[in-house]
Amino acid sequence: MTTSQDAMTARSADRPAEDRPGLRRLLDGPAAAWAGLAVRLGLAAVWAWAGLAKISDPAEAAQAVRAYRLLPESLVKPVGYGLPFLELALGLLLLVGLGTRIAAFLSGVLLLVFIAGISSVWARGLTIDCGCFGGGGQVAASQTKYLQEILRDSGFLLLAAWLVWKPRSRVSADGWLAA
Repeated sequence: MTTSQDAMTARSADRPAEDRPGLRRLLDGPAAAWAGLAVRLGLAAVWAWAGLAKISDPAEAAQAVRAYRLLPESLVKPVGYGLPFLELALGLLLLVGLGTRIAAFLSGVLLLVFIAGISSVWARGLTIDCGCFGGGGQVAASQTKYLQEILRDSGFLLLAAWLVWKPRSRVSADGWLAA
């Protein structure tokens, strides 16, 4: 960066968000807090949907975990039975905006685990439904959707990354507690 660019960046950082040029205004201004709300609620809806779809049938959730063939049998039931509660807890935290950065970070870790699991199944030639939103288990080879599932979870990962980077959003318990 040149000296004049350094000076421009410094001057831009000293200005109020609404006076900053272009993208900086969007990322630092009031729109960022509204975008954060949309991202937070969107990710909360994903976790709530995933958790609610699995919580009513823990045996099916455990079968979905078993289908990945990654965990020892002694861990299949605890993970299958516990995962919906973790997903619902993350969804609730994000919904109310409490511990947003931590919930988003944990969401990102969980999404990376899901992406790795789906990638592993795909690489090993297994034919399963991911079980991400209920169901799961063996399916015909023509019914696998690994690329779509990885891309979907990567999109959710971007949402989580946004909230780790910019956890402040409108209508959040974090905001009320900080005030």
